[in-house]
Amino acid sequence: MTPAPQTLTPQTLAPETTELKVRLRLADDWFTACDLDALLPGRGVAALLPDGGQAALFRDRTGGLYAIDNRDPFTGAAVLSRGLTGSHRGRPFVASPLLKQRFDLATGVCLDDETVRVTTYEVTTA
Repeated sequence: MTPAPQTLTPQTLAPETTELKVRLRLADDWFTACDLDALLPGRGVAALLPDGGQAALFRDRTGGLYAIDNRDPFTGAAVLSRGLTGSHRGRPFVASPLLKQRFDLATGVCLDDETVRVTTYEVTTA
């Protein structure tokens, strides 16, 4: 008697998908920016806002979500979503890919020039 052939379950290295959406507080309303699955730890995503501006969204390695203005105030370029992420004294930041200034993801304050800041947005999932 020949044994029945085994069926292999395909496996993937892709992250689990969810139905959760990332939402930003804009003035008095919530705006759905993207799927939570689009945010990978250490990488940013740019989202187009209803007013034509852009937000840079980030997810840290502990699952924390952050959103700041995507425009680098030193150059005017919409590039912060492409910056390198890290932490300084326990605070998460993104470094602009152009001139390397670091912006605190929770407060928007530039760690290299505290007189400069970017807008931050309250973030939730739904």
